[in-house]
Amino acid sequence: MHFRNFDFIFGSLIACVPDSSIFNQPEIRARFEALFRAYDKDVTFQYFKSFKRIRINFSNPLSAADVKIRFHKTEFLGKELKLYFAQTLHIGSPHLAPPEPDKQFLISPPASPPVGWVQADDATPSINYDLLYAISKLGPGEKYELHAATESTPSVVVHVCDSDEENVTENEEAGKKPKPKIIQTRRPDYTPAYQS
Repeated sequence: MHFRNFDFIFGSLIACVPDSSIFNQPEIRARFEALFRAYDKDVTFQYFKSFKRIRINFSNPLSAADVKIRFHKTEFLGKELKLYFAQTLHIGSPHLAPPEPDKQFLISPPASPPVGWVQADDATPSINYDLLYAISKLGPGEKYELHAATESTPSVVVHVCDSDEENVTENEEAGKKPKPKIIQTRRPDYTPAYQS
């Protein structure tokens, strides 16, 4: 495998640290850094506490490879220390690319209709005279069976309700509609926590 920039690819390591005391205690942090300073005096550290990771940047990729070989899966503070080469992802531009042209019609409607488009006329509504005749025969207080019951299905029966015209006329004779009474909610007892 041929790499154009060996320094850029293998110059950093990521240390997975299961113990979070390294992020809080300077003595343990100094012991951790001393392990790597023996291989490279210009090494730098970036601590990512929430990820429990430490990025270790070496000035020489050969010392980074040597450290990975020597310290990967070794014990530090009684727990296993894992080292990985840091992988960087380079995207051409820091901005998002616009969507593909075949999907852009979903973003906003076109300024003018496509060539050859013709608006469709609304169809004339169809009137079902049999249904209108059956509805006109319904009277208040009566019931009509629309579908007879079988062994596997229930019957469908329509009960026609009485109209509310009788109730409306009684209220109009009385003068006005009764106003519903709103019951006031009682205020809870309040005792101040302190008195001045």
